[in-house]
Amino acid sequence: MIKTIIFDLGAVLIDWNPHYLYRKIFSEEAEMLHFLENICTPEWNEEQDGGRPLQEATELLVARHPEHAENISAFYGRWDEMLGGAIEGTVEVFRELKESGKYNLYALTNWSAETFPVAQERYDFLGWFDGIVVSGTEKDRKPFATFYHTLLNRYGVHPSEALFIDDNLRNIKAAEQLGISSIHFTSPEALREALREKGVL
Repeated sequence: MIKTIIFDLGAVLIDWNPHYLYRKIFSEEAEMLHFLENICTPEWNEEQDGGRPLQEATELLVARHPEHAENISAFYGRWDEMLGGAIEGTVEVFRELKESGKYNLYALTNWSAETFPVAQERYDFLGWFDGIVVSGTEKDRKPFATFYHTLLNRYGVHPSEALFIDDNLRNIKAAEQLGISSIHFTSPEALREALREKGVL
């Protein structure tokens, strides 16, 4: 019986994408993609999600790629421009779950502790959660089992009574290895259908 639902945030409830910023900076799509695949890479960004300070991360890359200093500095200097709107269909599902009063609702997110307050100010629905575990604050992140255990232990959640929703299949597989039932998020519509199939909605 599911008593707890755990949401990822980015690309599930919040539309975050570096392309929103870097399309303003690069005139050519291919040039932008090359920069994000080879300079400000997802792997580099994940280290900040895991607790590395933004200034340290920026200085590290600028030292390696001084010719890209301005564009590297924009990643966190203009980070708020990477935030799109809420993913409204998912927010509506979240609202229904909250209003049902049947579930404990938590977020488990890979997010820098330095940028997360920007999102908290922008998206009111983040205040609906019973608790949010932020990777940058914990200096740990998905898909590491220790990060999932931080949430489970902090809030007294039993894996067999939890349902986890994430857009990253790597993170889904990690949760399932811990005995947490999971839904791989692809769209709000598919999420709603999956929740209905599980008898949650």
